[in-house]
Amino acid sequence: MEDIPKALRKKYQPQKAKSLSPLLLAGGVFMVSLGIITLGLAFWLRPQQVQNLITEPAPEPIVTEQPTVTSIPEPLDNILGHLQYTEAPLDDLVAITPDQRIKLRSAAAERFLQMQADAQAEGIILVPISGFRSLDDQENIFFGIKEERGQITTQRAEVSAPPGYSEHHTGYAIDIGDGKVPATHLQPGFAQTEAFLWLQANAARYSFELSFPENNPQGINYEPWHWRFVGNSHSLETFYRARNLNE
Repeated sequence: MEDIPKALRKKYQPQKAKSLSPLLLAGGVFMVSLGIITLGLAFWLRPQQVQNLITEPAPEPIVTEQPTVTSIPEPLDNILGHLQYTEAPLDDLVAITPDQRIKLRSAAAERFLQMQADAQAEGIILVPISGFRSLDDQENIFFGIKEERGQITTQRAEVSAPPGYSEHHTGYAIDIGDGKVPATHLQPGFAQTEAFLWLQANAARYSFELSFPENNPQGINYEPWHWRFVGNSHSLETFYRARNLNE
């Protein structure tokens, strides 16, 4: 100091700190406030909600239709190869013989009588032997003859159905014989008669078919005399639905 001339000497004064500009100060306050708000949201919102704020919305889930489950009907009862049938309503039965003893359901009766008339015009005599049978009738035929002949149950079932399991209950089934050869009635020999040969060639035109042909899947003895009517929706369903459910 002694070497510095007096005129050049200045008293040392410390500089005051510069104050921040108002704009810079406002920006800092805004950034701090934004940080506080963001932190608060992070604690207040659930994690998935926070994720939704910063990511694209998730696509809607694709819902596929579940396959429809079709219930399988339970099969009908089957006893010794015979299928179960219900009795025809009595008010729909029509006699096909002069003595009114043998009856069929109206649709089957009409077609049988036409078939019988057409066969007779060709010299063939179709004789109805048995038509509709009630449960009581079948009871006597199955158990009564079984005892009379000393047959065991399986033997009897090969040639006759137990009650409740006969096609004759439906009113659509009929046993047919040859009027010229009565000794062949209900016998395998009926297959060699003119009546059977005519039926084989023509019965389908009247909607009759053989119920138990040779080697039939039900295991019933060959019955060339036993025919059934399948000429309308009800008769067709009666026989074929019962058979299909038991295959």
